[in-house]
Amino acid sequence: MSVRELAVLGTSSAVPTRTRNHNGYFLRWDNHGILLDPGEGTQRQMRLAKLAATDITRVLITHFHGDHCLGLPGIIQRLARDRVPHPVRVAYPADGEQYWRRLRHASVFHDTSVIISQPLTPETTHIPGDKDLHITTLPLNHSIPCHGYRIAEPDGWRMLPDRLRAHGIHGPRISQLQRQGTLTTDDGRTVTLADCATPRPGQVFAFVMDTGECANAVELARGADMLVIEATFLDGQAELARSYQHLTARQAGRIAAQAQVRTLVLTHLSERYDATDEPHFLAQAAQEFDGPIVLAADLERIPVPPRTDTPR
Repeated sequence: MSVRELAVLGTSSAVPTRTRNHNGYFLRWDNHGILLDPGEGTQRQMRLAKLAATDITRVLITHFHGDHCLGLPGIIQRLARDRVPHPVRVAYPADGEQYWRRLRHASVFHDTSVIISQPLTPETTHIPGDKDLHITTLPLNHSIPCHGYRIAEPDGWRMLPDRLRAHGIHGPRISQLQRQGTLTTDDGRTVTLADCATPRPGQVFAFVMDTGECANAVELARGADMLVIEATFLDGQAELARSYQHLTARQAGRIAAQAQVRTLVLTHLSERYDATDEPHFLAQAAQEFDGPIVLAADLERIPVPPRTDTPR
């Protein structure tokens, strides 16, 4: 049985706290293991979360502020030390190439050839590499080049047994119809996939970090089953959020509402807040978004909601 879930490795912003490590997120998606924005301490958090270097198949970096990337050297060296045999693609903003190179070779180690770099320009919209997973990216509105990500299962079809029976299609011919999209019955009729199935939207996961409110954040999150988004500040620091090009919890909720996401996950909290402030993040986001909201906690595992047949 496939597993699709988010393992939260860290939820703080620029400064870690006693209860919140620097950023870090691991998305398990069937046979894919996608590490997003590994900040300092990611190796240790992965160990606590019972994740291994061999689980990683991709790394996605939104931008090169330290809390989103300073865990990279340790992760890369761990991939080499554990002799991970499969390719590990690393996507990052091309404007930060000099920082990527420094992090990639931050210290002496026995290097590995499995790392495949994928620099992203502002014009890049699709990240290649997997047939069963579509990863798109768009630039966000931050103080340095920053990209958000959308990870999507290709849309498919849900077969309808009553229609299959009505057309006399059964056994191996069902999979033939799925593969080919059309077939000819024994009595000469042409049957299409649409005659026997309804469209089934693929699941979507969206990841939006450091940004002010912008159209691309909404576009990345459009119809997502799960949106993981920064909520660095509360309303009382809205002006500070604007000046630093970050989001408040309320703004994160507004983006989720505009994008009509199913589940909203808030993270990247400023170190100025403690546990007594946490209910306010949920309450302020809920004033804009009426769906399920999760305030992420370190080492929590959050399942991606099951598929829905509702068209996006």
